[in-house]
Amino acid sequence: MLKADLHVHTEYSIDCNTPLTEIIARCQERDINCLAISDHGTIEGALKMQKIAPFPVIIAEEILTPRGEIMGVFLKEGIPSGLSVSETISRIRAQNALVLIPHPFDMFRPSALDNEALEELRVQGQIDAIEVFNSRTPLYRSSTKAKAFARKHGIPGSAGSDAHTPYEIGNAYVEMPEFSGRDDFLEALAQGKIFGYRTNPLTHINSIWARLKSSLR
Repeated sequence: MLKADLHVHTEYSIDCNTPLTEIIARCQERDINCLAISDHGTIEGALKMQKIAPFPVIIAEEILTPRGEIMGVFLKEGIPSGLSVSETISRIRAQNALVLIPHPFDMFRPSALDNEALEELRVQGQIDAIEVFNSRTPLYRSSTKAKAFARKHGIPGSAGSDAHTPYEIGNAYVEMPEFSGRDDFLEALAQGKIFGYRTNPLTHINSIWARLKSSLR
């Protein structure tokens, strides 16, 4: 079985300073043996991590649209931020990649996809998976709503720490069967069990500091 943290950031995100080697070391400390590296606006870190990690690494990206973030999973090429929701989905599909909605219903997160866009994608059948537990989402009711949405519409639920620092890695994970690719992943995810707990909100200070350092470079 895999212990998969399906939402982790690296130093290739503007608001994260964590080197790839530190992520690997922390995963080994916490018995995390599968990651989705989902940096903001780039897959460069994920591609490099995939080459050096001793466990499976999924190439993902958090893509910011005018209506909130969408995660492309099993990407081969990066997708720029700022595109419309429909164009972003189109570019994910063109790579035979999956659409995952991160941190839905998080009222404190400006980057969360708005509820109207979420419902539009659901009606269109464009959601392959949805994050039902994100360690950085402060309110339990956000996760409750996400779980209810996933269950009602038969969408596999994902979970991730949304780690921007090493010690957050593994704060949430899915215990799931091993998989060999995109299609197997969805089947394995649907069989998975979600574990996790909330990260201290003060951790966001690290992200703010990292973003400030990036802007000063």
